[in-house]
Amino acid sequence: MRRSFVRSPLARAISPRARRSFQGPSTCHPELVAASPSADANPTLPQKDSSPFRFETGISLYAKRPPRPFPPPFLSRPSGSFSDPLSTHHQSRDRRPQVNGELIRGYTNGDDAVYASDNFIAANDGVGAWSTRPGGHAGLWSRLILHFWALEMDLDRNRSLSSEQQFKPNPIEYLQKAYEETITATSKPNQWQGTTTAAGAQLHYRHLDNDPKAPAAPLLYVTNLGDSQVLILRPRNSELVFKTTEQWHWFDCPRQLGTNSPDTPRDNAVMDLIEIEENDVVLAMSDGVIDNLWEHEIIEGVVDSIRKWEAGQGGVSTGDRRGGAGGGMTFVAKELMNAAKAIATDPFAESPFMEHAVEEGLAMEGGKHDDISVVAALCRRSSG
Repeated sequence: MRRSFVRSPLARAISPRARRSFQGPSTCHPELVAASPSADANPTLPQKDSSPFRFETGISLYAKRPPRPFPPPFLSRPSGSFSDPLSTHHQSRDRRPQVNGELIRGYTNGDDAVYASDNFIAANDGVGAWSTRPGGHAGLWSRLILHFWALEMDLDRNRSLSSEQQFKPNPIEYLQKAYEETITATSKPNQWQGTTTAAGAQLHYRHLDNDPKAPAAPLLYVTNLGDSQVLILRPRNSELVFKTTEQWHWFDCPRQLGTNSPDTPRDNAVMDLIEIEENDVVLAMSDGVIDNLWEHEIIEGVVDSIRKWEAGQGGVSTGDRRGGAGGGMTFVAKELMNAAKAIATDPFAESPFMEHAVEEGLAMEGGKHDDISVVAALCRRSSG
């Protein structure tokens, strides 16, 4: 279980293995069954822009325990009255989670939340300790911050396109507004508490030598607060291009946004501008991956999955399979999730988290049983 500011300093002495003894696995993700992984579940869509690059995305999730349903008003409950028997089947009564009259973007995975579109991927890790508190709901917090983050990004791009101004992303400001909107949405009369990390990558572009007539090259805005991770790979060279650095208050207590936390996006989030290339792979992952797999295992796993995909394995392609295109990112994400899950559920495995715990003087053996969330994105040139 992740640590939040709901815990006392004495909680640091508790063995991580003991803290996770009650957790059970779940593979049920109804939102992913109902929609494409790259689908945007919000009607407020961005206007069509002229971006020369896009993401092909795939998502794979494993929850350590079934996700808690969202409470009202974010999810309306079915009618329990026989006097209105058809109300639960009426098309106007959508049972998908909503906030401010809009469908909440992304997908929930235990306490994690993920998002994938053609220009933005993200993985937020809600701190599960809030599940022990009355009014605590980390999964709601992680999902709402992700929703408002993506929404602010699209609103800003739409404003720039409408005014014909050059669009320059400002992801930390989007995250700050998302944080403020989440506080408002979870305040009275709702009163839902929680905290979450945040990690996202927004795809944009630049013109070489700042010449608008020069060829465009992809540019990635990477934002991180906490210990979820964005990692950029160049598979053709098995090369690590970039990875975010985890932010901690102390061991197993990352920086986090929400109730009782002193952290804010403007003060603590880190944004990096990374020049990438076509066919680079960008990963957004919760710590369920990086606590169970070392960096070289992630790199080797992604490269091996792409090679398998190119050889015709991993499912039916929607087009050219080279570099993981044509649906290969779903296979890449699934293979990476399965590799992390194998360690997470092995009580005798060696893991990065075990190594770090031992360095802190804690009794720890095996993998870290946690929510595992993977979003994989392939940078491609837009068609047309």
